[in-house]
Amino acid sequence: MNGESTASSSDREFDVIVFGATGFVGELTARYLAEHAPAGTRIALAGRTETKLAEVRRRLPATAASWPLVVADAGSPSSLDAMVARTRVICTTVGPYLRYGEALVVAAASAGTDYVDLTGEVPFVHFSIAKAHDTAVATGARIVHSCGFDSVPSDLGTYVLYRKVSDDDAGTLTDTTMVVRSMRGGLSGGTIDSMRVIAEQAKDPQVRRLLLNPQALSGTPADTPKVSMSSEPSDIAIVRGKKVDPSLSGTLAPFFMSSYNTRVVRRSDALLDGAYGPDFHYSETMNVGGVPGLSTLIAGVVGVGTGAFLGAMSFGPTRRLLDKVLPDPGQGPSEKSRDKGHFVTQTFTRTSSGRRYRSQMRAQGDPGYKATAVMLGESALTLALDRAALPARTGVLTPAAAMGEALVDRLRAAGFRIDAQELT
Repeated sequence: MNGESTASSSDREFDVIVFGATGFVGELTARYLAEHAPAGTRIALAGRTETKLAEVRRRLPATAASWPLVVADAGSPSSLDAMVARTRVICTTVGPYLRYGEALVVAAASAGTDYVDLTGEVPFVHFSIAKAHDTAVATGARIVHSCGFDSVPSDLGTYVLYRKVSDDDAGTLTDTTMVVRSMRGGLSGGTIDSMRVIAEQAKDPQVRRLLLNPQALSGTPADTPKVSMSSEPSDIAIVRGKKVDPSLSGTLAPFFMSSYNTRVVRRSDALLDGAYGPDFHYSETMNVGGVPGLSTLIAGVVGVGTGAFLGAMSFGPTRRLLDKVLPDPGQGPSEKSRDKGHFVTQTFTRTSSGRRYRSQMRAQGDPGYKATAVMLGESALTLALDRAALPARTGVLTPAAAMGEALVDRLRAAGFRIDAQELT
């Protein structure tokens, strides 16, 4: 999967274009870059309306005052082609990606332009693999999906665990589980809108089979692995903490983004040629307290509630009721609320040699907004500025497979705590 990117030369006008800068998360990402990108980084803002882009630019720090504005529309392939040809990296927050992202990912792959997004949509990534992977390999582009809370903690949490186990010569990973130990923050309007689109598409039996396939994203453009659901841990299981690791107590609930994140982590393993190990299996859960009886009750409620919510999203009358109370795209919490947010994820494994390990990722800021802007912004900067440190891997990739240690280092420098250790 090696190729020489046509965006690696200095003839590109920009290092990063933020597409969707007039949206809520797009503006947060632009603000983060204005505050933290190294001096001299060439950044532009892109969207459908120049006047709205100018309004966003006026609200940003003074470092962004001279950033150029690029008019482009997700519904105009020619404008997308022109935009991606000008930059090393296109950083897009324009979702739902199933609705607005297909032409852009193809344009980036064709132009040899690196790409980062925030998608949590299995069908979209599957489309991307089928339609853009081979092209991206040929042009040397890195198409990197899911560079926010979906799925950087999942993907890098497993990756740094693998690196620690490998460095210790402790064998390979076997049953591996991410536990969301603590989280404060809400679902973004964009995530809710993606759920609406997926719920609608899931009425198609072919899409439904794809969503239920635990290896849906692990294959090549020509081949999606056909495996049974039982070949990997359930995405909606209620699990005893001590089954995951002896250090955990109580019962763990399903994590609501497990059905997407697990597919990304499995794709990383596939892209890394099965480096995680022949007996690697991955799941995600959420801590709901350590009191055995109470946590079991809460975990059951969470499991039932998750299933009920997804069912309600796919049923017209209940979906219309939910639409009245759920956030719309472009909406988000106040700055004060975003600052109060946080997340802590821990990923546990037992190696093939019987040793226990745990990795951890901890960050301040609402996971779906402030922390996501950091992860997306640093992913874009990693691809644009740290090219010599990146693996020589191209195509439709994951954060771990595309950036690995380079992104880990950037996130640590940005204030994230990321580590891995052996447990005794």
